[in-house]
Amino acid sequence: MDSEERLGREGIWKLMFSMGIPTFIGHLVHLLYNIVDRIFIGHIEGTGATALTGVGLCFPIITLIIACSNFVGAGGAPLAAISLGKGERHTAEKILANGLTMLLFFSVTLTALFYIIKKPFLYAFGASDSTYPFSESYLNIYLLGTVFTMLSMGLIPFLNAQGKAKVTMLSALLGAVINIALDPIMIFALHLGIRGAAYATVFSQAVSAAIAFFYLVSDKATLRIKAKLMAPDFKIIGKIASLGISPFIMSATESLITVVFNRGALLYGNDLYVGSITILNSVCQMIFTPINGFTQGVQPIISYNYGAGKPDRVKTACLRLIAISFSASLIMATTAILLPGKIAGLFTNNQDLIAICIKVLPIYLAGMTVFGLQTGCQPSFMALGQAKNALFFALFRKVILLTPLALILPEVMGSVTGLYLAEPISDALSAILCITVFLKTLKRILDTEMKNE
Repeated sequence: MDSEERLGREGIWKLMFSMGIPTFIGHLVHLLYNIVDRIFIGHIEGTGATALTGVGLCFPIITLIIACSNFVGAGGAPLAAISLGKGERHTAEKILANGLTMLLFFSVTLTALFYIIKKPFLYAFGASDSTYPFSESYLNIYLLGTVFTMLSMGLIPFLNAQGKAKVTMLSALLGAVINIALDPIMIFALHLGIRGAAYATVFSQAVSAAIAFFYLVSDKATLRIKAKLMAPDFKIIGKIASLGISPFIMSATESLITVVFNRGALLYGNDLYVGSITILNSVCQMIFTPINGFTQGVQPIISYNYGAGKPDRVKTACLRLIAISFSASLIMATTAILLPGKIAGLFTNNQDLIAICIKVLPIYLAGMTVFGLQTGCQPSFMALGQAKNALFFALFRKVILLTPLALILPEVMGSVTGLYLAEPISDALSAILCITVFLKTLKRILDTEMKNE
């Protein structure tokens, strides 16, 4: 009970860092084992660049799996936190139990679906005859662990909702250590190549999922999974879906963007340009995954105090979260822009691929210097239950701006450079509009709260 009540009492700075840092570390180590996978794969003797491109082509499918996890976790956890803030524990536990039911359903469905359609999907994503065998080898094994990926990603927000950020960190940390340790053994010592990286990922995800699940069924959890509450309650599922559709679209549209960029890179360039997209996406993950981890840790503070009717604490937490997200993105994106060759060299020893990244990485990341504004606003919208606003900005940047620009600019410019220009234009415009709308929305929400008091 104390871990919940402190959300409404403790100093905001102390609370933000005590909850945000563990989830920041958890996401950072989770990022590490994804990045380490690509680093090892990219340095496989002779086939590293092609293998790295092949793994990159799997990202749209992997992203869709993660999107369904976010649909449940990011949709259900804020609702559970708001219910806890109102003192409605039974409702919060029903939300958690129905969330688990949804995760299991999606796991079975997606595994079967992607095994059936993987070949046409991969070719649609920009695979060629030289890269497809690597994509298939990786994906065949990765899909076996779909249930572990979904449970680890989908249950962790419910741990954060009850203030258990340290358990989140432990789950990710153990998974990362296992993955990093297994990668060189599987890839090089056992000569499994790209399949070894997939095996290491599946096993580490299983460990992370087990930690989250067994904690949530234990007596240590203040919000527990109860089998008797897992029967589908379509009213609750509808509420989860209405809030979860925004993070789902935010993640799922990454698949759309990756497909558009991969196909554009192949059309206006070649397989090496497709490989550059893999590296650029990896760099973006290096910047924003830790930031998103911190914001995920802070979300329950906003949701709980909103449910508890404490507008001053809500405003303070939101504004500080935006300031931290913006500062972090500005510093990290600028650093990457200044060191493109060294960053690319982490992922490959192919000098032609490194030369492409030196040219395009500064262009691609320019808008990321200000995109932290939106990265702070988006989870704040979610924490306040503002699903429509969150959904709009998820669509605005990727579907309304980025996708058309990525299709039009290369054609107009007659060069692959136009493809990379689409990203900074979309990022900057979306971030500026998002922060403007958020500040007005927050004022309206808080004014309404004060009137109710």
